[in-house]
Amino acid sequence: METATENFIPSIREHVGKIVVGQDAVVERVLIALLTSGHLLLQGVPGLAKTLLVMTIARAIDLQFSRIQCTVDMLPSDIVGSEVLDQKTLEYRIHKGPVFTNLLLADEINRASPKVQSALLESMQEKRVTIGGKTMRLPTPFLVIATQNPVEQAGTFELPEAQLDRFMLLHRLDYPTPQEEEEVLRRQLHMGLRKEEGGGAVMRTAFDMIEDAPQASVASLVRCMEEVQKVHVSDVFLKHCVELVNKTREADLLDFGCSPRAGLSLINACRARAYIHDRGFVTPEDMFELAHDVMLHRMRLTYEAQAEGHTTAQVLEKILSDLS
Repeated sequence: METATENFIPSIREHVGKIVVGQDAVVERVLIALLTSGHLLLQGVPGLAKTLLVMTIARAIDLQFSRIQCTVDMLPSDIVGSEVLDQKTLEYRIHKGPVFTNLLLADEINRASPKVQSALLESMQEKRVTIGGKTMRLPTPFLVIATQNPVEQAGTFELPEAQLDRFMLLHRLDYPTPQEEEEVLRRQLHMGLRKEEGGGAVMRTAFDMIEDAPQASVASLVRCMEEVQKVHVSDVFLKHCVELVNKTREADLLDFGCSPRAGLSLINACRARAYIHDRGFVTPEDMFELAHDVMLHRMRLTYEAQAEGHTTAQVLEKILSDLS
């Protein structure tokens, strides 16, 4: 593979490892999203370093970064922007919202109202927004990484299928291993205090450890994206992907299966994973590794299957075992 792989991927992993303990699978999913311009949804209980991880990677690659904390009273204009009356000229000017960035982190997206969630659709799919009748393109690259807490239900709005389908990957975070959690606690013991002007001080956290100096440029990211497009996908692999997607539509326990967009996402994600692992071709291992993140959020059980206690994960596992 090209030198870009030898420098870009390891340097980002090493940089993230200084701040975040473990979570190698999550780092890989974020890199896949970056290399394919696919959007990523991270699902996990609070305290698993979802926000910390995204901010660390954004700083490492010198990307424009914006963060929005979704709340129930948020308006669409809080994300895309609005027209503002200039008191001096008495003319309207456009105030751009946080969506005009390279990497947008939407924290707890399921707390935003359906109107706000739908406001993200145009930006996520078409990479542009409309403000006051004027359509403007978003910066490139543009990527949305959203987080959601699957535990709390009060004050949340379940993402509709149309919104979920816009996410290339939905990755579910697990708790760290006991060894990783020990390392988290050990690092905290040595962080010390951050002294403020005026004589005050506050305990340092992992967020204070994020370095401002980027490890890679946007240009190097673009070169890596170009290399991903050269990763070979065989006709046999394509047929397996189509077969996998079609089997979800034929499953008796599913109300509906995956759309063609799932197959596109799976192919692109497999290409990026092969590149990350320094291969010039995709393998069945890539497909089996990424199938859950690409497909589960695009599948819906029938009411009868839900009542009987089945899960989409069980259905997908059965389909994958039949293919292997």
